[in-house]
Amino acid sequence: MAGASPLLGSSSWDAATGVEHADRCKEGRRGMWQLIFLLLGTAMAGESGPESPSDFVETPIEIEAPLPYEEAFPTPLPGMLYPRESESREIRSLDGLWDFLVSPEGDALKGYREAWFADDLLKVNEIIKMPVPSSYNDVTTSRALRDHVGAVWYQRTFFVPFSWRNQRVFVRFGSVNYLAQVWLNGALVTNHEMGHLPFEAEISSYVNFGSKNRITVAVDNTLLQTSVPQGKIVEAVTDNGTVHLQTYTFDFFNYAGIHRSILLYTTPRVYVEDITVRTSLIGDMGIVKYIIQPAGLREGEVPVCRVTLHNAEHTLAIKEPVYGLSGTLKVPLARLWWPRGMDPKPGYLYTLEVRLWVANVTEPDIYRLPIGIRTLAWTNTSLLLNDRPVYMRGFGRHEDSIIRGRGFDLVTAVRDHELLQWVGANAYRTSHYPYSDEVLDMADRLGFLVIDECPSVDTENFSPSLLSRHKDSLSELIRRDKNRPSVIMWSLANEPRTQLPQAEEYFKQIAHHAKAIDPTRPVTIALARGVQEDKAAQFLDVISFNRYNAWYSNSGRMDMIIDRVLGEAEAWHRKYNKPVLMSEYGADTMPGLHELPEYVWSEEYQEELFSKHFEAFDRLRQEGFFIGEFIWNFADFRTAQTYTRVGGNKKGIFTRERQPKMAAHHVRRRYHALAAELDGVQPPEDVENYISSYYTQHVEL
Repeated sequence: MAGASPLLGSSSWDAATGVEHADRCKEGRRGMWQLIFLLLGTAMAGESGPESPSDFVETPIEIEAPLPYEEAFPTPLPGMLYPRESESREIRSLDGLWDFLVSPEGDALKGYREAWFADDLLKVNEIIKMPVPSSYNDVTTSRALRDHVGAVWYQRTFFVPFSWRNQRVFVRFGSVNYLAQVWLNGALVTNHEMGHLPFEAEISSYVNFGSKNRITVAVDNTLLQTSVPQGKIVEAVTDNGTVHLQTYTFDFFNYAGIHRSILLYTTPRVYVEDITVRTSLIGDMGIVKYIIQPAGLREGEVPVCRVTLHNAEHTLAIKEPVYGLSGTLKVPLARLWWPRGMDPKPGYLYTLEVRLWVANVTEPDIYRLPIGIRTLAWTNTSLLLNDRPVYMRGFGRHEDSIIRGRGFDLVTAVRDHELLQWVGANAYRTSHYPYSDEVLDMADRLGFLVIDECPSVDTENFSPSLLSRHKDSLSELIRRDKNRPSVIMWSLANEPRTQLPQAEEYFKQIAHHAKAIDPTRPVTIALARGVQEDKAAQFLDVISFNRYNAWYSNSGRMDMIIDRVLGEAEAWHRKYNKPVLMSEYGADTMPGLHELPEYVWSEEYQEELFSKHFEAFDRLRQEGFFIGEFIWNFADFRTAQTYTRVGGNKKGIFTRERQPKMAAHHVRRRYHALAAELDGVQPPEDVENYISSYYTQHVEL
């Protein structure tokens, strides 16, 4: 501030006047920043990657017709329950080492033309063995495979027992990125577009019972302007001629392959295809409303549906079973599902047991669904769980680990949730795509709050095709996770280009689509554009914003954080009168780099930057509309190669190996202090190491 120096140097400036003047200066600065955020469309956010270099030739983008009119109500998808063993269902995993073959560079369609799916891949060319689940990029030592763009082929054989011949048989893929086509014994059985979400197909008429079967999967990782997320294919001149390269603006590596488990499972002819559960409370009575979707019924058949509820101690939680495809269960003295910190035993789950059959015709199908009884509501200032306001303290994360890439790894998933508990978090966002069923099972069971994000990142070039696929991604996400008590918000996108002309109509339709499918949860977007230029926030229930003060903007300036965070959060709330949370902030940090005074990339710098944000958050909490703080990121992760990234993004408080940086201990003290202040939870004894009796006495005071 230009006028500050003379005042600070004036000998006539007494203490009382100085304090009063300092307060006025703070208010003036805050007002100035509010004005700046309202008048200037800032784009200082984001974890976006680099645009295409100038020596790349981009494929021209066709401008499509204007966005279509919004549909009256979304067409419901068929059900897709997670496979669970029961008395009527068997499961077999197809995980393991698969035969793997890469389409030759420059001829991605060769495998389709030559029908590689019709016979053994061994007869086509030399294969390698590829683990499933995993990303294929980092498993080998091949640069070409790491950076491959286009199709790859997976294949294996398996037996189906003869005892399954009178059952329906399905194959389910947890996630394949990005495009997938599946053949069984040479016949195409299904295809799917969208990484990070499951798909399945009934294969009863394709399998050979009691003998060997061959399954072939073609996977294509190509991202275009109509895919979710978006990318571009560009031509580049190299020493070896012109090649096609994949570019994208999002700041994480575009890992590809079969990322989650492949399961075979059986059901009886008449089976439970889908379950929808909604819970509420009347006094201390838990109310569970359910709808069962049957499948496999023949004309004239009327199913019998019997529903019971068991508590965590495996005893009946209702007086007697309820019959009917829809109904209401009343649970006396219900144990509620609470997040971490808000109850001594968070994550309490009941088991909804559904039995479905046609009397005297079919055997019962039995499916058991874990559910939590809780209420969720929101106002213009708060998010309320079981009528209590929630303050979220957590992280943006990635499904990312060394060698495995984005492939699901049970060890990493368990370690991550151990660290989340250690650090005192109660929430995380599934940035920037839906996480695996197994991860969300952990969140349900351990009591973590989840902002569930669809795979739309850096959305731009809005078109009817993109709009349709974006809606599909939300439909598939909500279908999968609608019954999870941990999921308390849908995130419709991360850092979309919401300043663009068509963004208003586009995100109006996206928000309405999500809320039409599930009106019981609020919707948000992790926004990166400024308050004045953004056109999407008006359609949201909660405002989330990403901002990297003292990193991407004003690097090194610790004195340019607090007022900016306060000003922007207040500006969002003033304009839209909605709850606000900060969904990303942080700084890249090289583990082991120490500098005093703090300097960018040092561990001291990351810790000091966090402290400045913590101060701003505490002041915002006193204003009554601020509901959460999410550090970017939980752990370091891989990105595309660029000179701004040293081995990837280093904003984690844990390394990619899941070991703590210095700031992790600082964040741990913060999050456990919040738990003590807001929820009355006693901090762990080891949150502070012993220093001296004097220090201990004064901390306790």
